[in-house]
Amino acid sequence: MISLKLFMDILFVVVIIYYSYKFIQVLMKMKRKVIFPATTKEIAVIRKHPDKPLDLPTYSKQKVGIIFHVIVLFLVVVMFVLGAFFQLFDWPLYLLLFLPMANSYNLLNLFAIVEDGLISGSRFIAWRKIKSFQFVPIDINHKYYGYSKEANDGFELKIKTKIFSSSCVVTSDEVKDKLSDILSKHVQESENKPVLEKQ
Repeated sequence: MISLKLFMDILFVVVIIYYSYKFIQVLMKMKRKVIFPATTKEIAVIRKHPDKPLDLPTYSKQKVGIIFHVIVLFLVVVMFVLGAFFQLFDWPLYLLLFLPMANSYNLLNLFAIVEDGLISGSRFIAWRKIKSFQFVPIDINHKYYGYSKEANDGFELKIKTKIFSSSCVVTSDEVKDKLSDILSKHVQESENKPVLEKQ
């Protein structure tokens, strides 16, 4: 029977490989032609964080986030190797190693639509994996209310997949409509089903 420590070792290696693969996938997708945002106006009104405009989806503009992401992965791997080699960890301590990776999702201030899906933070989401999306008005009861005047008048775009959800803030009605058209077209083509959740 497999020991709990061996199981955690295997699980940790699988998670590291998965996170590394997803990060490399995002870096590769950043080389693709960006469908949206395509203008400086669109970039100015889309935000991953309500008080911080997006950075361009290029290596030079995402350099700081990429470097931090690599450092986080490297440190977690080094801690795991040292812990395994010197037998420093009991299995509950592995959970502490998962925390930096779980929180590395927003190290890239990035939201972009490419031909085969969208990039949100350090995740690439293929069209076929999107189950639904909706625009939620940012009102006084919304968690993003009060971060900035622009966000207070905007919407939170929530994109749902089977496993997780992703979001961004849209501060313009015009860009919201354009983004809704793009998402509806691509997601319906890939799944041929209704995807916009009504309020």
